Amino acid sequence: MRKNTTLALLLLLTAFARAADGWKLALPGWTYEFPRDHRQHPEFKTEWWYFTGNLHDGQGRRFGYQLTFFRQGIRPPSARGAETSRFIVNDLKFAHFAISDAAGKRFHFGQKLSRGAFAEAGFDAAEKIAWIEDWTLVSDGARGFSLAAAHGGHRIELTLEQVKPWAIHGTEGVSPKAEGEGRASHYYSGTRMATSGTLTLAGKPLRVTGESWFDHEWATNQLTPAQTGWDWFSVQLDDGTELMLYQMRTRDGGTDATSSGTFVARDGTTQHLRREDYQLTPLKFWTSPETGGRYPIAWQLAVPKLDLTARIETPIERQELVLKPIAYWEGLIDVQATRAGRRVRGHGYMELTGYAGALVGLSSER
Repeated sequence: MRKNTTLALLLLLTAFARAADGWKLALPGWTYEFPRDHRQHPEFKTEWWYFTGNLHDGQGRRFGYQLTFFRQGIRPPSARGAETSRFIVNDLKFAHFAISDAAGKRFHFGQKLSRGAFAEAGFDAAEKIAWIEDWTLVSDGARGFSLAAAHGGHRIELTLEQVKPWAIHGTEGVSPKAEGEGRASHYYSGTRMATSGTLTLAGKPLRVTGESWFDHEWATNQLTPAQTGWDWFSVQLDDGTELMLYQMRTRDGGTDATSSGTFVARDGTTQHLRREDYQLTPLKFWTSPETGGRYPIAWQLAVPKLDLTARIETPIERQELVLKPIAYWEGLIDVQATRAGRRVRGHGYMELTGYAGALVGLSSER
């Protein structure tokens, strides 16, 4: 309980931090460099390294996983000095971990939070990109990453290898999230990463293989008070293409014009999609018995410029992470699509935020 209270307090405080206090804004012109940009960007207030994946064991059982490391800035670079006390903290470190068991219709999740005062959590130490105790994100050089996390008898130890070039989202180096200077992020993805390793479910280790999606995003002051949340989709189709889409929802029931997406071709080339290039229509809702949040868990998608239509569904309705002070839905999806007259199938992940309470820590009045 104390950790959750601390998280709520710190995120509420950082929600009012202003770019003028010394945080850098995500502005056009960023030049991405790899592997440099896999590391932290402490001059920005908010950053996350986000992994999701579809995995199978030797008997064909299907699993999904999510592991996300967050850095939430507390003191901007301009306020940092030569302090020596371990209790003066520049940022809060926290992480979310979840496993979806499609056959068993079970969903497991956990959270870790740390100040990192004694190096039990942090960023950028040799090959470690991010860690909180035994939850780790490790660079494997040019090949990819290694992940490890455990909670309540469930564990992952996975190796991810890059298959396609890094996909950069948006235009001019930024992915807009709202109107106004700096209301954007720097955002790229590894849209199809070959994945292998061990998934332990209720203490039973299973050898698994599959593919993962990696997002890395950093920003300051992305959202406006008029925005209530977002619907985000990552899709890996069996024709070797991928699709990322998001729509930012507004308090008047509409969708922000800055919503966008990216189509990734088989050869890794990307095509930017504007809000008017696609339509998302909810088909089915699930109401959480814990939070009362009513989530749209099935969708009809149309992208006319790609000659693509799709139905998006989930094998498990209950994939809500109930984490104080926030709760959101994040889980496996299946995709049945038609592209250029040809049937294709796919899978991926969907994130639905703002349906079970306000978002915290991602906007400020400016």
